[in-house]
Amino acid sequence: MHKKNWFYFFLFLLVGIRSNSQTLSLKDAVQMALKNYGTVKAKANYLNASRASVKATSLEYLPNLNVAAQQAYGTANGQFGPLFASGGLNASSSGPAFPKQNWNAAFGALYLANINWDFFTFGRVQQKIKVAEAQVLRETNDLEQEKFQHQVRVASAYLNLLAAQRLKLSQQKNLDRANALKTVVVVRTKNGLNPGVDSSQANAEVSNAKIALTNAIDYEMEQTSQLVQLMGIPYQEFLLDTLFINRIPASLYDSTPLNEEEHPVLKFYQSRIQVSRQQEKYYDRYKYPVLSLIGVAQSRGSGFHNNYSEPYPNAFTHNYWSGIQPDRSNYLIGMGVTWNLTNIKRTRQQVTVQEWTSKGLQDEYEVINQQIKVQLALADQKMKNAIANYHEAPVQLKAASDAYLQKTVLYRNGLSNIVDVTQALYTLNRAETDRDISNNNVWQALLLKAAASGDFSLFMNEF
Repeated sequence: MHKKNWFYFFLFLLVGIRSNSQTLSLKDAVQMALKNYGTVKAKANYLNASRASVKATSLEYLPNLNVAAQQAYGTANGQFGPLFASGGLNASSSGPAFPKQNWNAAFGALYLANINWDFFTFGRVQQKIKVAEAQVLRETNDLEQEKFQHQVRVASAYLNLLAAQRLKLSQQKNLDRANALKTVVVVRTKNGLNPGVDSSQANAEVSNAKIALTNAIDYEMEQTSQLVQLMGIPYQEFLLDTLFINRIPASLYDSTPLNEEEHPVLKFYQSRIQVSRQQEKYYDRYKYPVLSLIGVAQSRGSGFHNNYSEPYPNAFTHNYWSGIQPDRSNYLIGMGVTWNLTNIKRTRQQVTVQEWTSKGLQDEYEVINQQIKVQLALADQKMKNAIANYHEAPVQLKAASDAYLQKTVLYRNGLSNIVDVTQALYTLNRAETDRDISNNNVWQALLLKAAASGDFSLFMNEF
């Protein structure tokens, strides 16, 4: 097959592959990224966890209500003397003291219910709920600032990929011009109108153009990879929306002052401070006592009769049902106060630790606030520079195109040399590249301005 036919065959395959690529708008890319990206989903789950924590903390108002029952079989030897419970491992048998050990055994049972309610804690439980609510606000703001920053990252990656695709197109045009120049040079060289070195120079320009195109394709693949990672989807090629790239944004000169109270990133850092300050108040509540209500109801059953003693050692029964039926009951109702006096000193140190933490978080907030203000000022300056380059790029491109056309015409007529033509070719390629970059930089500057001001709609309202 002729080389030219092979070229058109592969061009057809390339067009077919590209036609199967998905057309992706910027809005679709952003929405897909917010839906699929793992970090956004993780922080949404953290928010759900903090909301559940508020509900769990609110239940601490409820009293502790316990019910218990036990049935046992054993002896009831009693003995006078002191002892203490060793981790619940000793037996709690009770009975009369016999002169010597015996192994009389019967069934016994215990049934009880008790309630213990710390009904007044000097605001400790309420403050713990406030800490949990502050954590919900922090996680909410963390999710919102993550969404905001991720939208900016996706939009930037989208613009970078669009720039890469346009740069690839410019390099393809440059290769086409280099091939056209090579054809002219080869013909003139074969006819003896130009020296053979011109042919070598033309071949070098074609190779250089092919390398530049390959590098542009490689750069496009890198930017595609970056975009699909941020979107949380498998690798695929995209056909991007290019209608907006050659125009000036309508909101280019809109005034966008920094609103610190509404900036998503600053709101998140501010909510971190609020959590720490609520924790200060919570720790401070531990220096106060706790007032409690206590209630107990208890019933016991025993196979040992009430006259079981040294004169009547056989006053017991082995019958199971007789042993577990309750025949003695007691109740107790009371109120108590618990105050750990050493907590006063411990609490003071815990509050001091948390106060220093709050100051550290405040310092971090000030750093981010200062960085955002600098970024906003930089965005305004970048916008001015991008607009200047946007208006200058067509002038450069027009001049470079005219120069290249002039040099090629002169070369065909033997009035110029190959060096002048290749220099004009290089200048035209650079002008097209500068045009592509300058157009893209206008939108990158607007995106930077939207990111610094904390208002992503400033950018997205253009689409």
